[in-house]
Amino acid sequence: MIPIVFLSTTRAAARAALRVAPLALAALALAGCATFDRYVPSWRSLGVYKIDINQGNYLSQDMVDKLKTGMTETQVKQILGTPLVESPFRKDRWDYVYEYTQQGHVVEHRKFTAYFDDGKLTRWEGDELPASVVDLNRSASAKALPSSATDEDKGFWDRMLDVFRK
Repeated sequence: MIPIVFLSTTRAAARAALRVAPLALAALALAGCATFDRYVPSWRSLGVYKIDINQGNYLSQDMVDKLKTGMTETQVKQILGTPLVESPFRKDRWDYVYEYTQQGHVVEHRKFTAYFDDGKLTRWEGDELPASVVDLNRSASAKALPSSATDEDKGFWDRMLDVFRK
């Protein structure tokens, strides 16, 4: 009698383990994976690919430092480029706007405005700008390219893949 009861409880336990094993394995994989957010950054996208977008005028502090009051509109265009927004209702105001969108979220937004009076530059104002074009390119490449992680920053799976790659 005892061996039959033992066999029936072993089979029941095996069936229960077979039902729970896939869920336990999935929970273990998701909980222990440090790189899950890197490979699946947003649940909202659900497979929809959204490109990173740099849009508008790239301005640096070096460019703004070249401006002087009294410059003509042509001279300002040579330094800063064509403004993104040139309102037909305000011919004396040019707006230079820059926006960086990553995965559908605005990461950076800058605005710079130049004011004219009778075709001459009178004043300008705007958000803080990168110091130079080199700094601007460095920050843009840091956003667009993944950073090289050190061994401490890497997750378990990345370290395992590095072992196999060597």
